[in-house]
Amino acid sequence: MGTTADLAHHFLEAVDQAAIASAAWRGKGDKNAADDAAVEAMRRTFDAVPFDGRVAIGEGERDEAPMLYIGEPLGSMVGHPDATRIDIAVDPLECTNNCADNLPNSIAVLAAAPRGTLLHAPDCYMDKLAAGPLLADHVALEGGVAYNVEQAMHVLDRPAEEVRIVALDRERHRDLFAEIKATGAQLDLLGDGDVSGAIWAAKDDGPFDMLMGIGAAPEGVISATAIRGVGGMFEGRLVFRSPEEEARAGTMVGDDLTRLWKAHDLCKSEDAIFAASGVCDGYLPGVNVGATHTTTFNELIDVAGKTVVRSERERPL
Repeated sequence: MGTTADLAHHFLEAVDQAAIASAAWRGKGDKNAADDAAVEAMRRTFDAVPFDGRVAIGEGERDEAPMLYIGEPLGSMVGHPDATRIDIAVDPLECTNNCADNLPNSIAVLAAAPRGTLLHAPDCYMDKLAAGPLLADHVALEGGVAYNVEQAMHVLDRPAEEVRIVALDRERHRDLFAEIKATGAQLDLLGDGDVSGAIWAAKDDGPFDMLMGIGAAPEGVISATAIRGVGGMFEGRLVFRSPEEEARAGTMVGDDLTRLWKAHDLCKSEDAIFAASGVCDGYLPGVNVGATHTTTFNELIDVAGKTVVRSERERPL
């Protein structure tokens, strides 16, 4: 049996193929077609991967998703006693709306780790805080906006107006935006894509110091995996929109509905990787379709090695 990192090139191929397939739908206004293309391409690629894989986070329950459904077996060695047993959290096309409108930050992304070490996050919201290594021991989700901005000012030795916060542009964040503006900190808004926003905030050389606000819980697991690899911090708490959603979440996380989740709770293993490939320019350059070749731009974060490698790959048309 090998490690998750041994399969990294296969996972890069999976996100690359999803990016290429969805890029054909950039700017065509059909987010569902773009997402379907990404899902089909990623699922097809997994068929050839020599592992015993399982979808921990995917496109939904089996009755909702024909491919990459939660619990779906993946790989060419399912059930083999010597196979590497891996759980996968996938978002074959994060920012479907952005792809449909050819706007920034659409990516194909996944996280992979040994069986049972990725949280089976319920399909609900999560209140999130992400920050880089310098702030990792100084900010906290429970601290609140004003406290965290003050901490950032102190640790980074900057005035408030040079503390950079990113959040999703959502009506539910009206009060959050008011609190951030009251501190004097910079506020940048993302139309979609808080995986990109969280990792940007967690990198020393990223454009933001913190990500704040409510986004999807499954994407929180993917973000947390990447952030473990760059040494930043991530905290989250589940947020429910209805009693039915809360009850369903209870079947997945038991009595942990009010728990504060940290990065190492969401991804419990060091033997984990994050892989992403750009669809539209933004966090990563988007797919470039030339006269004779298609070029993809991807990123691999190895949690155990604490390495971040960006590369580009050309394929003949």
